[in-house]
Amino acid sequence: MRGIKAILFDKDGTLVDFQKTWFAVGDVMALKAADGDRDKANALLELAGYDFVNQCFKADSVFAAGTNAEVIALWYPEADDSERQTILAGFNVITAEQGAAASVALPGSKDAIATLHGSGFRLGVATNDSTSGAEKTLLALGIAQMFDAAYGYDAVANPKPAPDVLHAFADFTRLKPSEIAMVGDNRHDLEMARAGGAGLVVGVLSGTGTRETLAPMADVILDSVADLPAFLSRG
Repeated sequence: MRGIKAILFDKDGTLVDFQKTWFAVGDVMALKAADGDRDKANALLELAGYDFVNQCFKADSVFAAGTNAEVIALWYPEADDSERQTILAGFNVITAEQGAAASVALPGSKDAIATLHGSGFRLGVATNDSTSGAEKTLLALGIAQMFDAAYGYDAVANPKPAPDVLHAFADFTRLKPSEIAMVGDNRHDLEMARAGGAGLVVGVLSGTGTRETLAPMADVILDSVADLPAFLSRG
């Protein structure tokens, strides 16, 4: 841990309360895809990973871990590439603007970010939301000034779980991937970290992932980002 100089965070489920923030946004998207049909919208939400019985998104589901493009491919299987690009542009606006406006910070996350920033760590965000959505959310939470960079799925050739974002952040900070820690609540976050050669892979239980889904890929599992400063200080 002594060699870690930067930390790359997933956004939803890691910094932001995924369940409180994203059901309302996903519902808007599903109703749009269903042309206002409530039953069809509910079916689309279930298809994308929402569990109506437990009122939460399932771990590693398309909505919990995927991009808007993957949601559209699931919900609009008959659309051609041109139609999907048009739909994607609209969905990106919804998730960037409404997602940021509705964002709820996880308890202790803002204090943890302030502590880590004050300790000299370079900080970044790697999300499968859009880059605009990530930037708007950091601004809405009042922590944007502490981050060096934010990367959405549209900022790199290949989104998570590909290692592109980790390598982009390493290039930007002029650090080695082995000097960067990755923190996330889903397997695709940790798979990206492993594929990219991150120096520390941290799973957090504050999102949709579970100890069972994260353990095979993580160096350590914490309850939340709030525990990260104390963990890193031990090194």
